[in-house]
Amino acid sequence: MPKIPCKICNQIFYVKPSHQKHGWGKYCSINCRSRAQFNGKKMECHTCGKQIYRSLSRQKKARSGMYFCSKSCQTKWRNGYFIGDKHPNWTSGISVYRDILKRDGVTAICKECGLTDERVLSVHHLDHDRLNNNVSNLVWVCLNCHFLIHHNKNAG
Repeated sequence: MPKIPCKICNQIFYVKPSHQKHGWGKYCSINCRSRAQFNGKKMECHTCGKQIYRSLSRQKKARSGMYFCSKSCQTKWRNGYFIGDKHPNWTSGISVYRDILKRDGVTAICKECGLTDERVLSVHHLDHDRLNNNVSNLVWVCLNCHFLIHHNKNAG
């Protein structure tokens, strides 16, 4: 009759030979088996801060190194992180000037005349390079001032 020590508490217990052959019978009780399976740790959700448990195997699968309590929290993080040039479908940003300024919190006021009506505001590149979409290179200007910047030698 095979008697072996428990891998958690070292208590000697009986194991059926067929169970031992299959690799079962490592723990003396369900309690010890549960303690053996608890190899993870508690951590915070990256988005909402809620305490969550992640097993060791699930910790290794996190490619971003961040952990989330739900798919909803993960989606909120992804929608804020994979924008602009980090998005896989990003081409150059030629048509997203307004979004770049709004996302960065730049107040929509014309740099030249001070107009605040967003319907007539456009975005101007200070260095006139449409591919340089750094926030420091973009400014809000109304359509009239934008025309004057590009066509009037005295402005801009």
